[in-house]
Amino acid sequence: MHILDLGDIRLHIRDEGPRDGAPVVFSNGLGCDLRLWDKVVPLLPPGLRLIRYDARGHGLSDCPPGPYGMGTLVRDAERLIEALGVRDTAFVGLSLGGMVAQGLAVKRLDLVRAMVLSNTAAKIATQGIWQQRIEAVRQGGIEALADAALERWFSRRFRQGASTAAEVALVRNMLVRQPAEGYMATAAAISGTDFYTPTSGLGLPTLAIAGSEDGSTPPDLVRETADLVRGSRFHLIRGAGHLPCIEAPEAYAAALSAFLRDIGHV
Repeated sequence: MHILDLGDIRLHIRDEGPRDGAPVVFSNGLGCDLRLWDKVVPLLPPGLRLIRYDARGHGLSDCPPGPYGMGTLVRDAERLIEALGVRDTAFVGLSLGGMVAQGLAVKRLDLVRAMVLSNTAAKIATQGIWQQRIEAVRQGGIEALADAALERWFSRRFRQGASTAAEVALVRNMLVRQPAEGYMATAAAISGTDFYTPTSGLGLPTLAIAGSEDGSTPPDLVRETADLVRGSRFHLIRGAGHLPCIEAPEAYAAALSAFLRDIGHV
């Protein structure tokens, strides 16, 4: 783990694996940090260079005043990849991170040879819904919407299971301890994003992953976005919600590993 100084922003990153390994970059969802991938990373094929980062306003990265624009978040990812000296990445983005993946692929195909659109869409929810969430956080902090978020993020079985209660509690703590300013600023970026037209022009190798119990980006929405990309493939993880990398890490890692092998990234 270290801080990558990009000049106007310092991003907390974790860069693991051989320096000459094929790079895989992971981008997190709103309200999450790079720990989102802790259960998946150890299950991936050896030899990969695995790069994770906290988006601006999240985790241990800087939290500049908001609101942010999606272009700024895409630019952060672009500069991070350039600063690390890698190219031809497989970019894995979940929810917000999947929007970053789409924007980056449209802008810099020289940096992205393949993308994984996990539990995401070209447009997520409505401006009205995002404004309600921003106001809720402004009035009561992230705590005010944490329980509702967990209902969307995890299946009922996972939320109520005796053996998984501790994992749900950990994710809740991760969420409520993010900077409120960063959450609101990033929610504003998502609110103003509609990638239907630019994403429809893409044709790079793409895997879309959905959870059958996802209350934030339901499978049909993920599939609709996948269909915008020529030659994409769609994979449904049954019984999982919005964060299958936590709820079903073995199934998630298997789908991701198969995709990386199929495109010759492993």
